[in-house]
Amino acid sequence: MAVKLITSLLYFAIVFYLGWKGWKETKNAGDYMLAGRSVNPFVMAMSYGATFISTSAIIGFGGVAAMFGMSLLWLAFLNIFVGIFLAMVFLGKRTRRMGLVLNCHTFPELLGKRYNSRFIQGFSGGIIFFFIPVYAAAVLTGICRMTEVSLGLPYEWMLIGITAILSLYVITGGMKAVMYTDAFQGTIMVAMMVFLLGYTYYLLGGVVPAHETLTSMADLVPEKLQKGGILGWTQGTQTGSPLWLVIYTTIVYGVGIGVLAQPQLAVRFMTVSSDRELNRAVLYGSVFILLTIGIVYVVGSLSNAIFFKEFGKISIQMAGGNLDKIVPVFIEKIMPPWFSAMFLLAMFAAAMSTLSSQFHIGGTSLAHDVSRNIVRAKNNMSVPSINQLGIVVTIIATLVWAWLLPPSIVARATAFFFGLSGATFLPAYVFGLYWKGMTKTGAKISIVGGFTVSMLWMLFIHKKEAAAIGLCKALFSKVTLVADAAPGSTMFLLQWVDPNVVALPISIALAVGVSLVSRSLAKDHIQLCWQNCS
Repeated sequence: MAVKLITSLLYFAIVFYLGWKGWKETKNAGDYMLAGRSVNPFVMAMSYGATFISTSAIIGFGGVAAMFGMSLLWLAFLNIFVGIFLAMVFLGKRTRRMGLVLNCHTFPELLGKRYNSRFIQGFSGGIIFFFIPVYAAAVLTGICRMTEVSLGLPYEWMLIGITAILSLYVITGGMKAVMYTDAFQGTIMVAMMVFLLGYTYYLLGGVVPAHETLTSMADLVPEKLQKGGILGWTQGTQTGSPLWLVIYTTIVYGVGIGVLAQPQLAVRFMTVSSDRELNRAVLYGSVFILLTIGIVYVVGSLSNAIFFKEFGKISIQMAGGNLDKIVPVFIEKIMPPWFSAMFLLAMFAAAMSTLSSQFHIGGTSLAHDVSRNIVRAKNNMSVPSINQLGIVVTIIATLVWAWLLPPSIVARATAFFFGLSGATFLPAYVFGLYWKGMTKTGAKISIVGGFTVSMLWMLFIHKKEAAAIGLCKALFSKVTLVADAAPGSTMFLLQWVDPNVVALPISIALAVGVSLVSRSLAKDHIQLCWQNCS
């Protein structure tokens, strides 16, 4: 315990120093929101990766990998190919150029100025502000569960303590403090994950024996999972089964594609000074993703073999049925004692890097995109003060959500926000960068339509959310609108199809269709958007 406390204090001392450094270098609104547009490519890539990969990925999705197996490696592939390569090469460069030409500081402002629409900026900022606390709460829950198991401290204490620590440097230091601390935290994460993988294979006698052992344990997959379609932790899932739909529509597709429209990631493209920095960041970012979530998905699956070898139980049994505790329990009971202390720091790093970015983007969306003009008009506040107030509100909302969310929620809450962002923003964002024919009306209808369809599907069709929220039950006296369909039928299986699978295609169709029949944007505005962007 003493070692953990000492290393934790040292870690926080470095974090506070970097936060102080960011505060000292923050002189204006551009510094606060975009780090002065002059960030080193390594710092940008590590900040991007550390923001992308949080405790929701390591703790939450690591637990999901322990339940579903190696199928989650498809998500790791999409995270690298889509989330890093496609995002930085095909979206990052144009985002950076357009943000510079239009003098944008936030993702909603980029959309609003691209389409010359205050409604788009305000509506997009409102969606981000209202829903990113749910994602942030999932990340906060992940690190608090880790410290609960590792340090034996009450979960509620950790919620308040970690939130207070983050607040100190995010509110004062702005984007520079966030990115400096992200780069440091990302480096810690990589080192710990590499050791974790090597030691796991060592305990199982090597790479091949480890996978052979896990393959032979297919009969130990819980009966409920087998009925849902799981064939084994290495064998995959029966195509078309309910759990196949959960894995490939909610987890792989929803998160893997939704990353392209994550506002807290897109804004980082505007923090570098040239396209060359983005090209260099692709390599750093790809290696980072491979060495973090690629590893944790493998280790999560293999934890079943190690737990069964040591205790005669599989992972979900060792964690008392709570997916969010599988990785923490594995670290505490299987890994060397010294590693437990270091991994705790890595989880602090993963959580704090993502949370700081979430608080920052949520606060600036509220302050800069939704209510900035009203607040300034009434109170004559400075831009940094308005943004700081927005961040405070976001932090409070996150803390409330983290207090209320049920167990085993980390991965599901993350997938929800990724899917919602993809359906709402992705068509307007991508077409806005690449298609001159995309109109203001098309963007409005696409954003509102994608958001609406996603929410309706979640409330009335998708079983996980519909059952938890209970609105469909209250209005129609059944859990989902398709609950009465014949078991095994297409209608019945819709309960396991993620909202993004339906909402994103509809959003794309609305963007294209409405743009083709509506009046084009003013010629001079289009010319401004494309100046130096292609």
